[in-house]
Amino acid sequence: MMSSALSVGAPAPDFTLPATGSDIRLGDLKGRKVVLYFYPKDDTSGCTKEAIAFNGLRAEFAAAGAEIIGVSPDGLASHDAFREKYGLEFPLASDAEKAMLKAYGAWGERNTYGKITLGVIRTTVLIDAEGRVARVWPKVKVDGHADEVLAAVKAL
Repeated sequence: MMSSALSVGAPAPDFTLPATGSDIRLGDLKGRKVVLYFYPKDDTSGCTKEAIAFNGLRAEFAAAGAEIIGVSPDGLASHDAFREKYGLEFPLASDAEKAMLKAYGAWGERNTYGKITLGVIRTTVLIDAEGRVARVWPKVKVDGHADEVLAAVKAL
């Protein structure tokens, strides 16, 4: 099930989600590169490390013409607290219904310490300025990931 819904070069699935600040709609970002990173839960160790890494490179992503958006099923109150606690300066979108997570192949079976559960599969999708999928990173390992995504954004 993992990211089989997405093909490089295909149009990225459109979405509108509530987010910190205001709703985010993919169509409103046309003309910009978009980094969507899907993470399981606010304020957990791996998710915090990933968010801080993306936030630390925020200016470089912006200089390369890219928007960063974090997406999880957590609600806006949780997102707001997470952003404030760590000084995150990019939006976090809430997909409580999990429709967008499923459309992007970031929801499904995952193995957590030997137990199979349904949940967010840590995934990153790079969308080009025309709204097409440029790259997909399935089953992300956090260490060094933000740097790798930044390099791909700069190469677009």
